[in-house]
Amino acid sequence: MKRFTLFLIAVTTTAALVALIAPAPGHADGEPAGVFVTEIPHGYRDWKLISVAHEEGNLNSLGAVLGNDLAINAYREGKLPFPDGAIIAALHYHHTPSEENNKVFGQAQSFTPGGATNIQFMVKDSKKYAATGGWGFAHFQDGKPGAAAFMKSCFPCHEKTKATDLVFTHYAP
Repeated sequence: MKRFTLFLIAVTTTAALVALIAPAPGHADGEPAGVFVTEIPHGYRDWKLISVAHEEGNLNSLGAVLGNDLAINAYREGKLPFPDGAIIAALHYHHTPSEENNKVFGQAQSFTPGGATNIQFMVKDSKKYAATGGWGFAHFQDGKPGAAAFMKSCFPCHEKTKATDLVFTHYAP
């Protein structure tokens, strides 16, 4: 009986030690679940257009903002907050003058998308991303996710738009 009791104590102690030093599920470093999306959502190129964007300054880019069906329906119905499962994509391209079009116009006034710069996503999951207002953020360049240090700037900026559930883009029907 003493051996069995000692054996149980040893097993319980070992299990407790393993639980204490084991990393959190899915994270090798023991950090809590991340607030960043690390995989490009499937089928995003087939989503519907929400709006277009032109960003000047250092970015100087043109963008197409797309949404999956849940995001599009929320926009059309004016439904805030967005429902869980809504995903918004922003495809950014260099802002490039169109020489062909400008010849027709006789002056530089036409611009088209040039090479792709990045793709960004916002994924609504109010439980998984509770720490960032219910949204997971993503930035991909050349198919690779942005570094965590870079991604930490997303939520502070979007947090300023609480009235629109942290979303900058307005629907352009």
